[in-house]
Amino acid sequence: MTRRSIEVPGLHHGGLPIPQACVVGTLLMSGGISPVDPSTGSVPEGTDEQVELAFANVRRVLDAAGGRPEDIVKCTVFVRDKAIRPVIDKYWLELFPDESSRPARHTLRTDLAGSLQVQLEITAVLGEG
Repeated sequence: MTRRSIEVPGLHHGGLPIPQACVVGTLLMSGGISPVDPSTGSVPEGTDEQVELAFANVRRVLDAAGGRPEDIVKCTVFVRDKAIRPVIDKYWLELFPDESSRPARHTLRTDLAGSLQVQLEITAVLGEG
């Protein structure tokens, strides 16, 4: 099988040679999807704005790979403070409104770089949603 790197213009890993995601066959695995505004390269200050942007960037990664939210089977959410779960849930429900068809999710508290409050990772099976 062939491995394919997924790049999204404006999204990056701080200049490191790491793609946003990788696809082998129909399996997509992302790296950290941060709340970076792809048009400015900046991270908003507010938690709500960061979470909204991180979920928007998930869509950008999926679009670049030819996928859609229904293809996601697992989402790992890394947070600086678990108290932001209600904000995460707000955007989670927007991305996955069907309660009978949501991916697995795991939220972990960790030290994130700089001012990041949230970072997401996804696993998806493209074309299976």
